[in-house]
Formats: sequence, structure tokens, C-alpha cells
Amino acid sequence: MPIQRLDFSVTFNKLLTLANYFLALSVIGFGLAIIASYPLANALTLPAQITAHISSLVFATLLKISYVIRCLCQYNLGMEVR
Repeated sequence: MPIQRLDFSVTFNKLLTLANYFLALSVIGFGLAIIASYPLANALTLPAQITAHISSLVFATLLKISYVIRCLCQYNLGMEVR
């Protein structure tokens, strides 16, 4: 009985697009969180500073996860992984 290989290329292409979108979103969010956390710290209230610091951790995590998913999709689609 021959084994059929499933084609996930459509799924990986959609996931790659989504990972690229979240990668861009997380870079922008991380940049804004860092700006709010440090240069604008004197202009913000303490709860806003706490939120900015926590969001920098969340956006950094999202950035790393998005990049790993992007690399995984590129590898499975036979693209160059960078």
C-alpha cells in the first residue's frame, strides 16, 4: 500500500504571510514600547510605565515566535532560510 504524502504548501504559504505580518507588527510594537519605557518615562504615569515595560516583554516574545514560525515555513517550502 503506497503512502500518500500530504501537501501542506498552501498552509505554509498562509502561515508565512501571517508570520511576516506579526513580525512587522511586533517590531513596531516593541519599538513603541521601548520609546515609551525610556525616553518618555518622565512624561508618563507609573501605571503607563509599567504597561510599557510589560508590553516590551510581550512584543519581544511575539517577535521571536513569529521569526521561528517564519523560518519553519521557509524551510518547509524549500525557500532560503535567513
